[in-house]
Formats: sequence, C-alpha cells, structure tokens
Amino acid sequence: MEPVSSGTNRSGQLSRQQQGAGYELLARRHLEQAGLVFEAANVRFRGGELDLIMRDQQRWVFVEVRYRRNDRFGGAAASVTRQKQQKLLRAAAIWLAMRNASFDTCDCRFDVVAITGNQLEWLPDAFNAED
Repeated sequence: MEPVSSGTNRSGQLSRQQQGAGYELLARRHLEQAGLVFEAANVRFRGGELDLIMRDQQRWVFVEVRYRRNDRFGGAAASVTRQKQQKLLRAAAIWLAMRNASFDTCDCRFDVVAITGNQLEWLPDAFNAED
C-alpha cells in the first residue's frame, strides 16, 4: 500500500496549489468583508479559469487573484497581462452563457486582488470587455 500524501513537498512546504487556494481564500474573505457575496471558486473551462465569482448587489464580479512574493518583476497586479485578461473574458462569457446570459444582458465587472508579499490590493473594475 502506498502512503497517502500530506499535500506538502519533501521540504514540508505547501504545494503551489495549496498556496494559491490560501491566497484565494484570503481574497474571498476580504471581498466578503467589503460586502460582496461569494458565488463560486475555481471555475475551469478549456482555456481559462475564474478564481472567484462574487455578487455585488445585482452585479456579477469575476475576480482574478494574483500573488507574487515581491515586486521585483512588477508585482502581482502587473502579472494580469492583456492575454490573461482575454482568457478571463472568454471564461466569464462561457459561464454567463451557461446561465442564458451575456455581457450585453448582465451587469458584470472584472476585479483583481493582487497580493504582493504581505500587501493585499483590491482593484475593482480592473479591466472590461471594451478595453
């Protein structure tokens, strides 16, 4: 019988996936404290993933959570490139279509929660389909 993995690597550190889940939970709690309502997490489609889907009253909020240990290469917010934005827009469009909705029929926005080191920055309406 093979041993069950504890989810840590050999040095006892959390895996990247576990670290990412922890930062997404931190972002979710921050947004909930600000009044947003959690709907879903880690919604995956071919070609894209939505980290968090929240509601801000009647508006759908699609949230990208990014973490960087430091800002040596521009920090977490700078890592949300135009290419990444396009993937998020496509994933959100698919998610909405599965609910018989679209960007034209729903009020939506795209936020980024950027965590650089210990600094959390929430960027509401960071980009949109018209950019």
